[in-house]
Amino acid sequence: MPYGMDSPKRDSTAVQTAGWGDERQVDWYVDRIAQLPPRLAGEEVLRSVLPNEPGSLLDLGCGDGRLIGLALDTRPGLDRVVGIDLSAPMLARATERFISDQRVRVLPWNLADSVESFGAFDVILSGFAIHHLEDERKRTLFSEIAQQLHPGGLFANLEVIASATPELHAEFLGLIGRQADDPEDRLADIGSQLRWMREAGLTQVDCLWRWRGFALLVGWAAPG
Repeated sequence: MPYGMDSPKRDSTAVQTAGWGDERQVDWYVDRIAQLPPRLAGEEVLRSVLPNEPGSLLDLGCGDGRLIGLALDTRPGLDRVVGIDLSAPMLARATERFISDQRVRVLPWNLADSVESFGAFDVILSGFAIHHLEDERKRTLFSEIAQQLHPGGLFANLEVIASATPELHAEFLGLIGRQADDPEDRLADIGSQLRWMREAGLTQVDCLWRWRGFALLVGWAAPG
């Protein structure tokens, strides 16, 4: 059976498209989609590109805090970490995860709004969140990120991207156990996103890993 596929007797479409304020969809995502082997492979590549000694990190759309946990495990010297997300059920999980870790603040925020008020960071991450934004907002967000990174800082976006054809997209959905897209998805192709990142002022922009509709897109702020 392909990664994450439901039992033939169970139709989980309603859960998959209930919205990120719905506890059932969040439970389904955290328990199953977040554990997919291809996603875990992408996370390992992300782990490998983290700077050696970052002091600060911002996670855009932090969900239950999964990538924050990965970063802290990989770079325990981090001393200022901020995670933002719009989903109350996800934020509750992230808050519980880091309740005893004074380095981490988890805050409610809509990525449709500017994130400039959070200040400057050595690393800005995002995991499967930016694809919910309209393309124009993706572009302005990339510009904000480029301005908020310290010189030489890293932006890494582990993301859902548009497939080349509807047929390939349908295959991708089946392999990750989905029967439909999230109604909030606004998927963009890799080429467009890499171009927008370069136009925002990021350097050494590249796609470092891809598996079908998953990709890791990275870029660095220019050295000081």
